[in-house]
Amino acid sequence: MPNAKVHETKKAVVEALTGKIKESSSIVFVDYKGITVAQDTELRKQFREAGVEYTVIKNTLTRFAAKNNGYDFDEVLNGTTAMASTTGDPIAPARIVCEFAKKNKGVNLTIKGGVVEGSVLSADQLNGFGELPSKNALVASVLGTFLAPISSLAFVLDQIREQKEGGAPAAEAPAEA
Repeated sequence: MPNAKVHETKKAVVEALTGKIKESSSIVFVDYKGITVAQDTELRKQFREAGVEYTVIKNTLTRFAAKNNGYDFDEVLNGTTAMASTTGDPIAPARIVCEFAKKNKGVNLTIKGGVVEGSVLSADQLNGFGELPSKNALVASVLGTFLAPISSLAFVLDQIREQKEGGAPAAEAPAEA
């Protein structure tokens, strides 16, 4: 029987993990075999910049915390496992893992499974999310689509104004001999 202090420490870790899983918009479990220290540092930097918390936690403790939240990850939580979680952009963890794995071919960095906004997703589904652009890029694309007709109208109105103010625009003015 483990001593009481160790038991209490593990209970505290499970409670913290339970809270983290509950409040996260996205959690991705990652197998991180074959990654060097430099690569791990770069990956952690990318996660930090995106507001994603990346930690390596014992599978057993993570399993207890997941069950406290109603999830069953028994098939996923084996071997080397890291957890990437965020309360922000739900596709950020999967996207970062996929991009990093593509850039670093020798690394065996794979998604095992996870949760996005309360739905348990398989590795294949999360890898599909990894191919999507970030939430900010999608918003910028939509806004660009909204602005295109307005920009075109402004350009046409500017051309009409130039014609009225100074006759024909400089490019169309007849050359003087």
